[in-house]
Amino acid sequence: MSNCHGPKMNMDPSLHQERKPDWIKVRLPNNPQFWSTKSLITDLKLVTVCEEAQCPNRWECWGQGTATFMIAGEKCTRACGFCAVKTARPDALEEDEPLRVAEATRRMKLRHVVITAVARDDLRDGGAEHFQKTIEAVRAINPGIVIEVLVPDFNDRDWALQMVMDARPHIFNHNLETVERLTPLVRSRAKYHRSLAVLKKAKAMVQGKVATKSGIMLGLGETKEEILTAMDDLRAADVTVLTLGQYLRPTPRHLPVVSYIHPDQFAEYKEIALAKGFRHVASGPLVRSSYHAADFRPELDILEDAEKHFTPVHGLDLQPEHLAMPAAKRDILRTSLLP
Repeated sequence: MSNCHGPKMNMDPSLHQERKPDWIKVRLPNNPQFWSTKSLITDLKLVTVCEEAQCPNRWECWGQGTATFMIAGEKCTRACGFCAVKTARPDALEEDEPLRVAEATRRMKLRHVVITAVARDDLRDGGAEHFQKTIEAVRAINPGIVIEVLVPDFNDRDWALQMVMDARPHIFNHNLETVERLTPLVRSRAKYHRSLAVLKKAKAMVQGKVATKSGIMLGLGETKEEILTAMDDLRAADVTVLTLGQYLRPTPRHLPVVSYIHPDQFAEYKEIALAKGFRHVASGPLVRSSYHAADFRPELDILEDAEKHFTPVHGLDLQPEHLAMPAAKRDILRTSLLP
C-alpha cells in the first residue's frame, strides 16, 4: 500500500529546526483578485500545485491573478520526502482537463502559464500525451501566451519526452531538487543523473529552441561544495534558468529542516550561479520553481537565437509568437468551454 505521507526517513528527526527565522514570513491574502482566482479554479474543477504543495507564495501569486496548474490529478505515484502532494493510486485522466486549463488562462488573461503534473508512473507514457494536449489547448484558446511546463522525468523514456517537446513549450522545467548525495533520500524513485539527462535531451529535441530550467531546495543538509557541483552539472546539461529556495517541512512525517539559509547566502549563490553562466537566477528563502515565473522572461533566450533568422528591421520587437510554433488546432477552438 502506498504511504501518503512519504517514505520512511533515515535522517535524524532531531535535526529539525522548529523555530523559523524572522526572514521566513508568509503574507496572508488581502487582494480581492485572490478570491476571484480561487473561485475560478473551483468553478473549472482544476487543481493547482499552489495548494496541493502548500506553496508559501500562493497568497501573493493568486492575488496577482496567476497560478501554476497541476494536471493529471492530485495523487502522485511517488512518495518524495519533501513533497506535500498526496501519494496514492491515481484516478483516470480527465479528457476535458486540457480545455479547462486553457479556459482558465483565457479568463485570467494570462500571458505566462506554468503547467505541471504529478508523477504518473501508472501510465505507460507517464502522462506525456496529457501534457501535449494541454499545451496545444492552451495555445489554441490563448494564442501568444508563454507556456512553461514543469514535468516529471517520464522514467527517461525518450519517446514520451518527445511528445511534450513536439508541442513546443517555450520553457522546459524539470527540478533537480537536491544535490547528488541526498537524492536517494529526498526524491522517491528519481535519479540525479537521469534528471540531468532529461533536461539536456529536451533541449536537443528542439534544436535548442527552448529555455531549460531547474530548481534546487536548500536546507536539507547539503554542503556549499555540493551546491556548486550541482550548478556545474546543470550548466553541463545546457540549463540556463535556475531557482534556489529554502526547504520547508510540510508535516512532521516529512524530511526535517537541517538548516535555514540566510538571505545573504542566497544572494551569494545567485551571484555565483550568474558567474557560472546561468542567464536567469531566482534565489531566496521563499523562492519556488514557479515563483514570479513571468518576471524572468527566459523565452528571450530563444528569441535572441531566432533573430538570426530574421531580416533586420528597425524597431522590430520579436515576441514569443514569432517563434516557429505549431499552428493552433481548430478542432480545439471549436470545443472551447465558453464563447
